Amino acid sequence: MTTTRAGGLRARLRTKDGWAVPHAVLTVTDMAGRQTLRQEASPEGVVATDALAPGTYTVIVTAVGYAPVASTAIVSASGGADLGSLVLARAGGVELPPPGPWTIDPAHSTVSAVAQHLGLTSVHGRFKEFGGRVEVAENPLASSVEAVIEASSIDTGHAMRDGHLRSADFLDVDVHPKITFRSTGISPAGEARWTVHGELVLHGVARPVDLDLSYLGTGPDPWGGVRASFRATTELRREDFAMNYNQVVQAGIAAIGATLRVELDIQAVRGEQLPPVA
Repeated sequence: MTTTRAGGLRARLRTKDGWAVPHAVLTVTDMAGRQTLRQEASPEGVVATDALAPGTYTVIVTAVGYAPVASTAIVSASGGADLGSLVLARAGGVELPPPGPWTIDPAHSTVSAVAQHLGLTSVHGRFKEFGGRVEVAENPLASSVEAVIEASSIDTGHAMRDGHLRSADFLDVDVHPKITFRSTGISPAGEARWTVHGELVLHGVARPVDLDLSYLGTGPDPWGGVRASFRATTELRREDFAMNYNQVVQAGIAAIGATLRVELDIQAVRGEQLPPVA
């Protein structure tokens, strides 16, 4: 069901991982099956049409390489309807990476974390040095992943803040130089999505952590290799890892939020090691 608004039909066309589909085409037919309009999405994956006559319409979105998506739009006297985000799945289902070892490529991957500051804004940081390996099994649920992050490589773009994060108040990198993750199991969570169960060792404390993983596809690279792309997210509580620094400013608001949102954009190369040029 759609929400009525003026200005014609509006829709945001996205892949399952949130990317725009700029080459998608939105076709609108009335209840008699007659085509009312046809419009291509903008480079940002947005469609905004002219106003339509009041009534009920069928909306079909098509794009090369994707399965068609259909929706119903109910247009009131205002002449418009908002379809929200329409998600397109790749045609033919998901082709999983070939079984075998895959090596994480740090040069084309990102390990980042976001924390709330003063209850108002977010501070973004990333780890610049890390590595790991994904072992894809014939049965995807038997696959595994291992990763190691250099704690001292944290970078938030502010030298003083980075120094504090490396101190005993937070990461204590002199005592705990490595952050490690080792999977313990995988369970399905939808098409091209899994929950990766594992153990995270952070600040010398080992805790079970679940990663929400999306598989984004596989393809060749310019160096003769094959690459697979994944995106994963999770949330961590600082106190679970004995990082209890909690400076309080006015009105009882903590300077640093208690929760960290971790975001991983991973590109892995098929094989035991990275190519000479990556």
